[in-house]
Amino acid sequence: MTFLIASVWFINGFFCKIMNLTPRHHQIVEAILGAEYSSQLTLLIGFSEIIMAIWILIGFKSRFNAILQIIIVGIMNVLEFILVPELLLCGKMNTLFAFLFIFMVGYNEFVLNEVD
Repeated sequence: MTFLIASVWFINGFFCKIMNLTPRHHQIVEAILGAEYSSQLTLLIGFSEIIMAIWILIGFKSRFNAILQIIIVGIMNVLEFILVPELLLCGKMNTLFAFLFIFMVGYNEFVLNEVD
């Protein structure tokens, strides 16, 4: 499950943002953060997502990492739900997928990876 979670971050960062294979991601950044620096910010977010994927795979401070993931995904999805639901792949239903991802991150870290 750890690999799956890291893959989500890597795919969204590299393919969707850096390679711009899903222009909708850039449009979301532009709509929320403004057009002036949206290209640079989209790349920065993409690189940050790749770093998150690497951090997940390394396992350093995994509990802090899981909490950070939950906060980031939660805030990001609330903002998108309110500000740009028309740009989301499944509209406001994206919230369900975000909740499932948050649950998966929490379950993986706090149930499956229980510290001895």
